[in-house]
Amino acid sequence: MRLYVSCDMEGTAGVCYWRQCDPENRDEYPMYRRYMTQEVCAAIDGAREGGATEFLVNDSHWSMRNLLWDELPADVRVVAGAPKPHSMAEGLNAGADAVFLTGYHAKSGARDGVLAHTFSDETVYRVTINGTECSEAILVGALAGAHDIPVLLVTGDSTIVAETLRAFPWATGVVVKESIGYYAVNTLAPQAAQAAIRKGAREAMARVGAARPFTFQSPVEMRLETTGVQHADFIELMPGFERLDGRTVRFSAGDYPTVYRAYVAAVRLAAGANAPA
Repeated sequence: MRLYVSCDMEGTAGVCYWRQCDPENRDEYPMYRRYMTQEVCAAIDGAREGGATEFLVNDSHWSMRNLLWDELPADVRVVAGAPKPHSMAEGLNAGADAVFLTGYHAKSGARDGVLAHTFSDETVYRVTINGTECSEAILVGALAGAHDIPVLLVTGDSTIVAETLRAFPWATGVVVKESIGYYAVNTLAPQAAQAAIRKGAREAMARVGAARPFTFQSPVEMRLETTGVQHADFIELMPGFERLDGRTVRFSAGDYPTVYRAYVAAVRLAAGANAPA
């Protein structure tokens, strides 16, 4: 059983503020990157107990150079560094049998979503696929589904776990903290969170027979609402994008992987419209 793990950081136990997961912060970030790493290790340990034998981990947070290498199991391979062509889903087409999403968080605009965003809090206000408002978990999970790979586990705050299980009801969700607001949580201690993740990962592996790939029906339409008019100004320049109003663009294709790639490209291009620091 080959397992693909996409790991983020904002959904890690205890995280409730940007400084805690900002690689440029030398005070809190070193501690929380360790907690992120330990949650990934807990998920791998539980999956191994449940029968997984190969592991590919995609470091999916910020600089995508967060995981502490000396704390990872020796047989794990890691996709690291940014920017990656497929971002949080890099390596998903490498032949995995199942997907884990660890440290994930609520989508942009979610009520009671700690540090809620969808790839970029600076440029993305809302993204929908075929009318469904999408979190990072849905976007990545749908790409997995396009490769016939099911999502088995999601860990993070209460909001993202509830969101994700509505789309992937066969998956196992592990809530490591309750969302109170954008900058506030009621959280498990790191050790308790890691124990819960290990247990949830083991249970998720036991349910693999009931899991199903999540897919969007073709044709696939994306509507991307940006946080500022200037972002849509740039995205509109790309072939295939249609401007709908001041902050909204639309892109359609016959398959979801094409739409996902267009979304990643749009977010990166939109960042170029931000005013220089």
